[in-house]
Amino acid sequence: MKLQRKNRLRATALGALAVSGALVLTACGSDDNSNGGTTGGAGEQSASASSIDCGKAKGQLRASGSSAQKNAMDLWVKNYMAACSGVEINYNSSSSGEGIVAFNQGTVGFAGSDSALKPEEVAESKKACKTGQGINLPMVGGPVAVGYNLQGVDKLTLDAPTLAKIFDTKIKKWNDPAIAALNKGVELPDKAIQAFHRSEDSGTTQNLGKYLGAAAPKDWKYEAEKKWPAPGGQAASGSSGIAAQVKQVDGAIGYFELSYAKSQSISTVAIDTGGSAPAEATSENASKAIAAAKIKGTGKDLALELDYTTKADGAYPLVLVTYEVVCDTGNKAETLDTVKSFLSYAASDDGQKILTEAGYAPIPAEINAKVRETVNGLS
Repeated sequence: MKLQRKNRLRATALGALAVSGALVLTACGSDDNSNGGTTGGAGEQSASASSIDCGKAKGQLRASGSSAQKNAMDLWVKNYMAACSGVEINYNSSSSGEGIVAFNQGTVGFAGSDSALKPEEVAESKKACKTGQGINLPMVGGPVAVGYNLQGVDKLTLDAPTLAKIFDTKIKKWNDPAIAALNKGVELPDKAIQAFHRSEDSGTTQNLGKYLGAAAPKDWKYEAEKKWPAPGGQAASGSSGIAAQVKQVDGAIGYFELSYAKSQSISTVAIDTGGSAPAEATSENASKAIAAAKIKGTGKDLALELDYTTKADGAYPLVLVTYEVVCDTGNKAETLDTVKSFLSYAASDDGQKILTEAGYAPIPAEINAKVRETVNGLS
């Protein structure tokens, strides 16, 4: 009886750890979005957890960065900690910029970033990696949804030039002729547009900038940087902060990952790419765009080059890929086994499968096979 009671207490503790992992340290405007991803039934989660190889993982692993992958990370952490006794994963979903800083300072085992390391960031990483350098491992894909709140308008289509002018505050009213031309038959109100952007350095912002710069170069003259470049507009912290503002403000528009739109029932813009029909922001349509990505990194670095100007039918062009940033060699000995075990699960077939449940897009199989091989060889 004592042994049974001990086992019950241990199971309860593991359950508490799983909950804490799903809610850890969500600084800088990332809410829990508990309705926006943990949609799989118990059988699905058990099947996913059953394939996890805990290996020599032990102790606590701290990581931080991209809030774009927060809902995916919540699922991975929950399943992983349920399977691996004595391991605690703390992911601080702050921002890509903060994650890279923490990684290069050596305070986390890995970082999440919605854009690949810059050359100067790679150079800086060599201090933390000692014998190696930081590399990019694509782990989460998905659409950057453009969410809006416009009373009476359930469907809205925009194209890259119009989006560029909206976020550059050149188009100020919802009934502007440029918007009306893309939405024939839709009654657009004479209402001011409230455009929201990220207040902190953000890889999601940089991906939006890359898309607008590539697809609307005449209307978006700014460099694609993590810091918001355009004047005007309103700022909010984190993807969750922008989603909350769009949800509350009639006339608002903003950008965030699809999981935030789904969890808060926010309408999203369909993008006119010049294809046969406007592309909706869905995991499937994002996968069509990401499938055309090419690896531009060298050696063990798997940074991708995305085609933001695709006109392929159904391909949603405003996508991002979140990278887990690790050292190729020189990872901390005390966390290396846990990093390899956890990221191996995230990159596994089961780990990638549950991404769709949370509104993300799995990494294409050919690329993901290289991710798994690289994770296995980390030292």
